[in-house]
Amino acid sequence: MDMQALLQQAQQMQQQLVEAQQALEDAEVEGTSGGGLVKVKLSGRGQVEDITIAPEAVDPDDASDTAETIADLVLAAIRDAEAQVERLQQEKMGPLTQGLGGGGIPGLPGF
Repeated sequence: MDMQALLQQAQQMQQQLVEAQQALEDAEVEGTSGGGLVKVKLSGRGQVEDITIAPEAVDPDDASDTAETIADLVLAAIRDAEAQVERLQQEKMGPLTQGLGGGGIPGLPGF
């Protein structure tokens, strides 16, 4: 076993991991629900960055039902965005974690 080649391969993997993590930091995904009435933006790491609720989602004549509907729409949009974040994380990190023997990366959910 060539230790120099092994060390070089480990350094390459570390660089690829840093680049993938940075790509996730820079990424942004958007989840929607209600035909676009609610939009949620998440970072590539899954942090909620923004929530937008269209004025058409509000029924001024029925505040109680509107509040419940909006809560459901926000939750659905967050789940949509989270699914997109998970796909993005798999795309960016999946090949690297497979290179680590498939054991995953401690501290990174889903890896």
